[in-house]
Amino acid sequence: MPVIAVSRSAQARAFWTMGEGLGALRDEALAPPADGEVEVETLFSGVSRGSEGLVFAGRVPQEEWQRMRAPFQAGDFPAPVKYGYCLAGRIASGSPGAGRLVFVLHPHQDRFVVPADAAIPVPEGVPAARAVLAANMETALNGLWDSAAGPGDRIVVVGAGAVGLLVGFLAAALPGAEVTMVDTDPARRDTAARLGLGFALPQEAPCDADVVFHASASAAGLTTAIGAAGREAAIVEMSWYGEGMIAVPLGGAFHAGRLRLIASQVGQVSPSRRPRWSHRRRLVKALELLRDPRLDALLGRPVPFAELPARFAAMLAGRDPCPLVVYPAGEGLI
Repeated sequence: MPVIAVSRSAQARAFWTMGEGLGALRDEALAPPADGEVEVETLFSGVSRGSEGLVFAGRVPQEEWQRMRAPFQAGDFPAPVKYGYCLAGRIASGSPGAGRLVFVLHPHQDRFVVPADAAIPVPEGVPAARAVLAANMETALNGLWDSAAGPGDRIVVVGAGAVGLLVGFLAAALPGAEVTMVDTDPARRDTAARLGLGFALPQEAPCDADVVFHASASAAGLTTAIGAAGREAAIVEMSWYGEGMIAVPLGGAFHAGRLRLIASQVGQVSPSRRPRWSHRRRLVKALELLRDPRLDALLGRPVPFAELPARFAAMLAGRDPCPLVVYPAGEGLI
């Protein structure tokens, strides 16, 4: 009888949230890529402290379970769930485009197979580690569009995390714009300075901004943002609070000053660009905007993928704007 060759699935390992505050690496079968698919070997992934922190804490509201799903999420909220969307890797040997550096909106996993059009080529001049900032840069770009900020504006960004710093970075490129980052952590002053941005503690924040961005996900931060807005200015709310309820000070200056509070959310392209921009075009542009080496200041010291379950909670609670995970294939690139 003829011998029939049986294709065996390879093994991959992925990080899962198993319950509130509990993570684990789980093995899963990896089938060979079919036509129109590519296999990606991961080099680095980034941790989005806002969204992933809410998932890890089990604080995604039930009414948001569907809208909150990541593109290649496995499992369902609250847990077990495989979640994440900031990953850079190389297309594996034998696949179309083999060796090409790509960005994928994929959870933390060492190898995986996705449709070829989901693996976005990383442009020349953007190293693999910095490419993990693409999803946050996309959020920042969408927020800047939502704000309608323009040349010469006095701009305040409250919350110097990854998204806030990227908003400040983009806003500072507007001709004549004056950008001040506001944060409770004095250590963020140095990071802001490396990006060419001003810095102030909340009690020192300007009070006459043309546009204010709020990205601290806290009631105190939103209060500071409202206080920083000049008369009839716009406050762009970029935080997402999950199940949290916050007090919003809508008396006094907010009402008398005719301030506008604008919700910005990356799930849809900003209305000002939506007729012409697709999600893919926006993500491609976000990757192009990462060519500036100063943006490496946002990346944390790399944590080995094997140590992720033990260190994930500390990474979420730490000071790094974008905690970074390094995989075996990326260790030589650090």
